[in-house]
Amino acid sequence: MSQKLTLQVKDAVVFLITACVSILLYSVDLKGIGFLPVSVLQLLRAAALFTAMIVILEKIFTIKIYNKIFIGLILGVAAGIIFKSSIAEIKPVGDLFIRMIRMIIIPLVFASLLVGSASMSPKKMGRIGAKTLIYYLVYTAFAVFIGLVLANIFQPGSGLPEDIKAGLLSNFNTKGAEVSKLAQQANPIDILLQIVPVNLFNSLSNGKLLPIIFFAIFTGIALTMLPKERAKPVLSFFEGINDAMIVIVNIVIKIAPYGVFALIANVVANFGTDILMSLLKYMVITIAGLVFLNFSYPPVVKLFSGMKMGKFLKGIRSAQLIAFSTSSSSATLPVTIKTCEDVMGVPSDIASFVLPLGATVNMNGTALYQGVSALFIAQVFSIDLSLSSQLLIVLTATLASIGTAGAPMAGVLMLVIVLEQVGIPPEGLALILGVERILDMFRTTINITGDASAAVIIAATEGELNLKEWSSVQIVKQHTNR
Repeated sequence: MSQKLTLQVKDAVVFLITACVSILLYSVDLKGIGFLPVSVLQLLRAAALFTAMIVILEKIFTIKIYNKIFIGLILGVAAGIIFKSSIAEIKPVGDLFIRMIRMIIIPLVFASLLVGSASMSPKKMGRIGAKTLIYYLVYTAFAVFIGLVLANIFQPGSGLPEDIKAGLLSNFNTKGAEVSKLAQQANPIDILLQIVPVNLFNSLSNGKLLPIIFFAIFTGIALTMLPKERAKPVLSFFEGINDAMIVIVNIVIKIAPYGVFALIANVVANFGTDILMSLLKYMVITIAGLVFLNFSYPPVVKLFSGMKMGKFLKGIRSAQLIAFSTSSSSATLPVTIKTCEDVMGVPSDIASFVLPLGATVNMNGTALYQGVSALFIAQVFSIDLSLSSQLLIVLTATLASIGTAGAPMAGVLMLVIVLEQVGIPPEGLALILGVERILDMFRTTINITGDASAAVIIAATEGELNLKEWSSVQIVKQHTNR
């Protein structure tokens, strides 16, 4: 027997043992096993579970990174359904993964934007900025329109029984304080003013991306006005920071399958089937709209850039899976930047300029959710919205997307703004908060797909998209090397 085959047999034995131990321990009541403390048994079964995953994903088979992430997601769904609340103990692994990504967001965004803006002429930056904002706003308005069309056709809020409606409102009345707090914050003018930071260090410490983007771009422009010998040390420093962050991204992405597994398992384990069934029609319509929006990007990318539709969908897969598990455009940003640069041939200066803007300004998936949700709540409360009110929803949701943080639950703040503008009681949010998390996962995936499509299209219109270099063979090699 060859040495390689011997190692594979040993790995297979280790996998079977650890998988059986973890399944056994997750299937029984740990309190009934008296010879070891419960905390030790919990640690043992979690260690066995992740050991089995590591062996199957890293040792026995050679699997591309985006397939590893997808397998982690599927296994997480299965674990959440089978083991229910007991699997929630592995959530810290998912939290650790998110914290590691968020650790590099601020330095990466600041350094990449500063270097990118300093390397562009003001004329080029203005041209790219105008194209980016126009693309984001037009597509956001289109997304809201699609949501309103679906909600008007299928009427997700009509016919909801009074007992179910009362149950939803009573089950989630604890969220009333949060809704009121969001309503107080929902001032579009204040959101726009907050783009300019009063205290940069406060924005850095609180992770407020839009003020950081504003300051980084301004600093980059200022550096272009300095003599080259004065600006060069500053640029070299931030180029080094940017390069170091990319190396960290490559390291963190290797643990993504395990972080995704832990996050999804916890989400599925905490869902109640009753709330899902009560809001099934609303969820199906919203998700169907988001799926339609997802498949609207490849033809647009093909039209404006010449990139094959399959290549775009395949290239963005890793970022989509991480966005789905984290529900955060900002947390996915490092991966989105890396994917656009290394897989799709977008130049670094354009990717580092367009994508951070997209993480805060471009909320296409969230905008579609606004349209469906606003009409759903209005229909439940028997509020008949006129055509002008629905057009106001399109306008408000489009403008509200500017400056909204790319973080979980950010869509709720946007929805408060929309509801307030058309006279729908914001308390109606209690109707949908039970499924907010799962819809957040879907719409975040669409948000980052829209960001990537913009980066590709802007690069193509500037004549800087490298389509030839990144063949399908190199895409596979790039993902495998991660």
